[in-house]
Amino acid sequence: MSCFSTSKKGETIVFDLSISEDATPKVLQRFLDTKENNPISEIKFEKGTYHFYPDKGYEKFVYISNHCDLMVSTPFPIKNFKNLTIDGQGSTFIFHGVMIPFLVEESENISIKNLTIDWAEPFHSEGLIVANDDKNKTFDMEISDEYPYEIRNGQIYFIKPYYEHSLGQSILYDPNRSAIAFNTETYTGITVKKRTTTYNGIENIKYKYINDERAPEYKDIGLEARIHVEQLKPGLVRIHNHKKKLPPVGMILTMKGEQGFNRVSPAFRVTHTNGFNGTNINIHHAGGMGIIAENSADLILDSFNITPSNGRMVSTTADATHFVGCRGKVVLKNCTFNNQLDDATNVHGTYQKIVDVLGDNKIGVRMMHHQQKGFVIAQPNDTIGFVRLDNSFFPYEKNTVKKIEYLNSRYQIVTFNKALPKEIKSGDLIENLSGYPDLLVKNCNISKNRARGLLISNPVNTVIEDNFFNTEMEAILIPVESSYWFESGNAANVTIRNNVFQDSQHSGFNRGVIRFVTDDDNQNIAFRNIEIDNNTFNHFDNLILEIANAEGLKFTNNTITNSGTFPQLFPENSAVKVKSSKNIIFENNTYSGKATNILETDAAANSIAFK
Repeated sequence: MSCFSTSKKGETIVFDLSISEDATPKVLQRFLDTKENNPISEIKFEKGTYHFYPDKGYEKFVYISNHCDLMVSTPFPIKNFKNLTIDGQGSTFIFHGVMIPFLVEESENISIKNLTIDWAEPFHSEGLIVANDDKNKTFDMEISDEYPYEIRNGQIYFIKPYYEHSLGQSILYDPNRSAIAFNTETYTGITVKKRTTTYNGIENIKYKYINDERAPEYKDIGLEARIHVEQLKPGLVRIHNHKKKLPPVGMILTMKGEQGFNRVSPAFRVTHTNGFNGTNINIHHAGGMGIIAENSADLILDSFNITPSNGRMVSTTADATHFVGCRGKVVLKNCTFNNQLDDATNVHGTYQKIVDVLGDNKIGVRMMHHQQKGFVIAQPNDTIGFVRLDNSFFPYEKNTVKKIEYLNSRYQIVTFNKALPKEIKSGDLIENLSGYPDLLVKNCNISKNRARGLLISNPVNTVIEDNFFNTEMEAILIPVESSYWFESGNAANVTIRNNVFQDSQHSGFNRGVIRFVTDDDNQNIAFRNIEIDNNTFNHFDNLILEIANAEGLKFTNNTITNSGTFPQLFPENSAVKVKSSKNIIFENNTYSGKATNILETDAAANSIAFK
């Protein structure tokens, strides 16, 4: 390692290949040595391959939104840094075990560029389906030496250095397309559990306060193993008792372990940071998301690519990118998001439930989903909206935060600058209206992945343009989600233009390619000022667009064709469905699909015509 000074603002550090066998100690030591009189302005790596192991990394317990909460190791503890650039100069960083490569906290103007991130051993495993037997409800799976395993009490566990996982969550990939298999929902996930029939006294257990039955410590109550696994010979196993249709021969089953335990190592975690740039970054794998950003502002990802390596079907085991409570600008441009096991991006805030009204200007709130524990909903002077979804998806009152007392990962006390509204009551929700960004997604390739392309709950401004989508579920899902993940934010001022949508929604769900939906069964308006213009939909099935609870949506100058790529799954569908909506306009669209009825509406919207 050589170091030389380039400015009074801080040193430029250059790491060379002499540390490549395990770069963690040298890199970490320089961060730990940083003082006010010894700052860093730039870190460069001589181009090459560097390995990072957790054994000598900086260890810290972290709560991470939409991930597991755990002790992790990092070589890059970037906390309280300003104006720092890390330039890989084309290097590849290979990580081992449960690590967060870049842990960015409470910093300003951080730039990371020109590097590739991968893991030596992936956090998922893969097996080739080589036989199935409908009579005996079994299928056989060939597992290469890349994925060592053992069988305990009839269950398979995949063993890696520093980590192991069960079969757990699973989905089929088609190796000929290197993409999620057509109609995979017919075959997967593998039904690993069933309801137990032997119990005593469980129904008498009571909780004084709200209990999250999805949390890892509770979620297996009432369940037992359905499947069992036997080894026919080394590298060949047989799975018994799968409930769904048996996976077809030639498909690859990807497995990542149980939900609640399988998101442990995102590549980037950025929190409470103003200004983050990720440029010319290639992430081939991560045991979680490519980047998870929380309570941060002005995040720009340019040529920030998620693609698998080494012949693997899977890149990241969760979302490519994810933004919670972020503000300012969020920009994704010139990116490729392929083969990740969840959305290309998810942008939202959080709903917290009011459980106590403690005074004229003070409430106690609870974080509802276990994978959002530890999230602090607001900063002083942020604007909070009070929401009662039975009446409206928009706040019935607003107030600004004076302070937040963080008592534990679930419960916080919020004090406001003004008196609370008189109608406030336990059970209402709050959301941070200051914690939404101006969002731009431009010139990105989003394909071959599980789940959605874009999942957007953003009431500020969103522009989605010049992108290519080929996803197994919705290409674009715009929801109000208030009952499971408690991800806040409706949507307004959304522009979707000049995109190509190719054969999305091919996994077997009966849903639209673009979908506006709420999980509350009412007719309240949730989405406003939407423009969908000059897009191309080349779709194998009929249903293109689902609109619910929207006001002021224009669908103009779009072209809809039938691709013929796959057989239709739902030929009875119309091309467009509209319900509980008003001021919906269709103009200058071209339709040459197969739907007998192009437009289906409910009574509230039956005056709409497709043009």
